[in-house]
Amino acid sequence: MNILYPMLALMALTGLMTIVLFLSRAPLIIKFWGKAEGARHSDELRPNLPARLRYITDNYNHLFEQPTLFYAALIYIHLMSHTDALHIQLAWTYVGLRVVHTVIHLTSNNVSWRAVVFGLSSACLVAMIVREILALL
Repeated sequence: MNILYPMLALMALTGLMTIVLFLSRAPLIIKFWGKAEGARHSDELRPNLPARLRYITDNYNHLFEQPTLFYAALIYIHLMSHTDALHIQLAWTYVGLRVVHTVIHLTSNNVSWRAVVFGLSSACLVAMIVREILALL
């Protein structure tokens, strides 16, 4: 079961970002209640938002992209009973790096640092997947 704890941690980060997204949007929803037709499609609304609010939206969306593969990989590893110390370390490292990615995204939004962190977290995920492929050979 230890391989599933990092999944729960990333789900908690996503839940936290859901709250942050809602809290950042609630004042706008209240302010423009009944007059928000311009927000019907998020791609039309986003360019009109302040940068800080766009960062929140972008980070929230990112948490529903690559992490879905992370969730699938952890479930696969668990179901195949391939959990070991290295998989657990890689999973926790992935989650830690995604937390760092979120912090960078919501503060300085330094794209260079975000790219490095994204690359490192991706390497963790790919390493877990490659290990599972190798286990089949």
